[in-house]
Amino acid sequence: MEREIKPIKDIENLEDIKKMVNTFYAKVRKDELLGPIFNERIGDHWDEHLSKLHSFWQSILLNERTYTGHPFPPHAQLPIDKEHFDRWLSLFTETVDRLFAGDIADEAKSRAYKIADVFQGKLEYIHRRSGNDPHK
Repeated sequence: MEREIKPIKDIENLEDIKKMVNTFYAKVRKDELLGPIFNERIGDHWDEHLSKLHSFWQSILLNERTYTGHPFPPHAQLPIDKEHFDRWLSLFTETVDRLFAGDIADEAKSRAYKIADVFQGKLEYIHRRSGNDPHK
């Protein structure tokens, strides 16, 4: 039986951010639930999308202000709900835990949950206002 090696390094720099983001989205792209949604929307623009995500997480976790933009609007029209967010969070947490350990890794997971909560709340509001509430 192969022993799982625990990570001993925290997220420290842009290279670590890239490793986290690229590893995570490689899983997303292959995931049965999330892959079709992301792959259809992003198409052949994965390099550009990953670059934005590197900057986004670099700004949040390393306090290096490289991201400018508004992350919610591109997600507003996606056919996603709680099931999708739960899967996203599961894959994200699994990725971070496999690669890193420490305060910044913990902050990455905490921020991911906060972002998911905010996005879900905004999407529910939009659906209710438009009459497309999936919970009715």
